[in-house]
Amino acid sequence: MFMRLLQLRVKTQFLEAFRRFYEDTIIPALQKTPGCQFAGLMQSHPHPDECISLTFWDTQSNAEAFDKSETFQGLLQKAKPFLSESTEWKIQLSENFELEYKPVPEEPLLKEYVVAAQTEEAPPLSPQNARIHVRIVSAKIQEDKLEEFKQLYSTEVIPALQTTKGCSYAYLTENLQEENEFISVTIWDSQEDAESYEKNGRFAELLDKTKHTFSQPYQWKLGLEQGFRGQVVTSEDLSVTHYSLVTGKNLQ
Repeated sequence: MFMRLLQLRVKTQFLEAFRRFYEDTIIPALQKTPGCQFAGLMQSHPHPDECISLTFWDTQSNAEAFDKSETFQGLLQKAKPFLSESTEWKIQLSENFELEYKPVPEEPLLKEYVVAAQTEEAPPLSPQNARIHVRIVSAKIQEDKLEEFKQLYSTEVIPALQTTKGCSYAYLTENLQEENEFISVTIWDSQEDAESYEKNGRFAELLDKTKHTFSQPYQWKLGLEQGFRGQVVTSEDLSVTHYSLVTGKNLQ
């Protein structure tokens, strides 16, 4: 299975309109696309303008064929009026040599992942359950510990999540564009269940079992925090983000 994440920033006044556009235009287009199993629009907590289009595919080649298709480019063009302009500005000289300042529209960021481990054969995402919550954890892993990390996720993390209240599914996926980056995608019955998992110490226990495989900058950070008793920020920190499913459909 192959997972594709398209990160979008939507203008706040168009959030509901974009949901309808995704439901009425994007999902039907993907339903006609070979190999697409599921399409869903997710909204970030606590930043509702940050959205992700999450799609699952039979194979990597199916997803890549869609990326190169006229259908995908056409959908991007239709989506642009809903998307925010970035805070960066483009400065250029006009024909009469006057400076012009133009906001640069934010282009959607595409990330593609191959599924390395999972709990079941088919994603249980269902738009009928409006409370569905998706939790994404991103980590960089040491080159010589990649297989060990995958094994730990399969033998330690997945069994623990299967016995955790509200967790219905877990994927471990490997980034195809950024070397040694993995994300764990877990699907929950509600936001409350996901937050309880973090607060009751279960997540910290699993983190302790796997953190020795994390990148050297992360290990350095842990050592500094223990020595100085303060928080240290690195570019390879563990990242945890939360999303709610706004709309979606199983396509197969």
